[in-house]
This record gives sequence, structure tokens and C-alpha cells, in this order.
Amino acid sequence: MYHMKRATVRDLRYNFRKIEELLRDGTEIQITKRKRVVARLMPPAEEKTFQKPDFEARIRKIFGKKKLKVTGAEIVGWGRQE
Repeated sequence: MYHMKRATVRDLRYNFRKIEELLRDGTEIQITKRKRVVARLMPPAEEKTFQKPDFEARIRKIFGKKKLKVTGAEIVGWGRQE
């Protein structure tokens, strides 16, 4: 817990730019009010990118160049009519 910096509620109000810089650098900050910790500010977690599956490549791998009689959209349409 010693790696965390401390800032008061007043610091948040009047010196937010400095606190924001610390957060961008990855520092966790404890917010205090009357010498008691009331909150913790943490830098945002790294965003994970979601990669969509390539369904066309899967179909080509399974069926090759063979033309299908029914499209995927038609199959979905049949399921929605029920």
C-alpha cells in the first residue's frame, strides 16, 4: 500500500490536473478527507480488443468452392418464423 499516493478532497477540486497526470502514469491514488481514506482512484485497465470470427473463411474451409443451395440468411429467416 506504500506505492499509492494520497490526495485530499480539496486537491481533487483545485489540483485535478496533477492527479490526472499521476493516473495516466499508472499510479493508484488514495483520496482522504480529514485524514481518513474515503476512496481510491485507479488508472483504467487496459482495454482488450475483441476480434470477430471470420465466418466466411470457416465456410470456405469446410465447403471449399462448392456453392450452397441455401444461404445463411435464409436459414436464420426460417428460424425466426417459428
